[in-house]
Amino acid sequence: MQRYIIHVDMDAFYASIEQRDNPQLLGMPVIVGGLSNRGVVATASYEARKFGVHSAMSMVEARRRCPQAVCITPDHRKYSFVSAQIRNILDRYSPLVEPLSLDEAFLDVTGMDGLYADPADIARSIKADIKEQLQLTASAGVAVNKFLAKLASDLQKPDGLYVIRPGEEAKVLAGLPIRRLWGVGEVTAASIAKLGIRTIGQFAATDPKLLEGYIGRAVFDLQQLARGIDDRPVVPDQQVKSIGNEETFEEDLYQWEEIEKQLLLFADKVGWRLRKLNLSGRTVTVKVRFASFRTVTRSRTLDEATSLDGVLYHTAKELYKSIPANEGIRLLGLTVSNLQPAGQSIALFDSGQEKQEVLHKVVDGLKARFGSAAVTKGRLIDPHK
Repeated sequence: MQRYIIHVDMDAFYASIEQRDNPQLLGMPVIVGGLSNRGVVATASYEARKFGVHSAMSMVEARRRCPQAVCITPDHRKYSFVSAQIRNILDRYSPLVEPLSLDEAFLDVTGMDGLYADPADIARSIKADIKEQLQLTASAGVAVNKFLAKLASDLQKPDGLYVIRPGEEAKVLAGLPIRRLWGVGEVTAASIAKLGIRTIGQFAATDPKLLEGYIGRAVFDLQQLARGIDDRPVVPDQQVKSIGNEETFEEDLYQWEEIEKQLLLFADKVGWRLRKLNLSGRTVTVKVRFASFRTVTRSRTLDEATSLDGVLYHTAKELYKSIPANEGIRLLGLTVSNLQPAGQSIALFDSGQEKQEVLHKVVDGLKARFGSAAVTKGRLIDPHK
């Protein structure tokens, strides 16, 4: 049975949602990302991309290139809601859906030829459902494996559909730039370029022993991809390994009160996300990036897994205080890992913890009903607002 994979990739996802929800933005260059001088671009509309704006670019550079752009702070809650709507659509077409992020996913549609004459028809139907139900466009790639499907979805953006049929792999890959290979970044591409290799076809035809001297043992896997070979399965909903929150500050933090407040805010957010997913974690990690860009992390594994804000906060405080700090703080983060389903670890005779769990259940219910900002800790309230 011939295997077929579809990769669905939303077009300029965040920016497209903002344009959809505010028709005045249609046709205008829209940039979604951090608005401070240290912010970066999360997504740029295709109107903004014409000016050379792209994701991961600094917001300062994006504004320089496209001063007329409308810049918007990301609304992750809204984007997550739309992502869930997209997932509902994808689930109707295959039981094997592997999300890569909020705006892209793989589907294994092998064996569905009894329902559809061509796997490309499935991709067309998915695109049509997304456009009709959500007023958004998606691009799709259809191929015999994940690498080719993801590559195909990017070949005719936006609102594109590209199919790589069995036997067409070498023809499609031959002239594409080497950067199109998964795992080939700027450094690897520069090393390969020293051999005069600039296309995937050239890379596939080169003696692997020669390439190994430039890029190491990764050469075998990369040449497999260059020949269109990729045996990785579509893995539905990979297990969450960690949950965290971090922030880069527009101005460096120096005062302990400010740092302590941020740790409390992170603990509040991470704890809530853990409980929403019915998870708890044993390992707490604090990440600090100083003004000099020196980055330090400290971790502690607790005796029992937790999702309680207070436990996360006090652990984070102790970890932070163990880090020597003699300069401003540029970035601060809190992550919980070593996750397990909530309720597997029970603290016997701990009535205080039981009361905290009841309190969190009530507060989480209010947040779910009225929004995450409906209930907050008194210390997190800005007295000037």
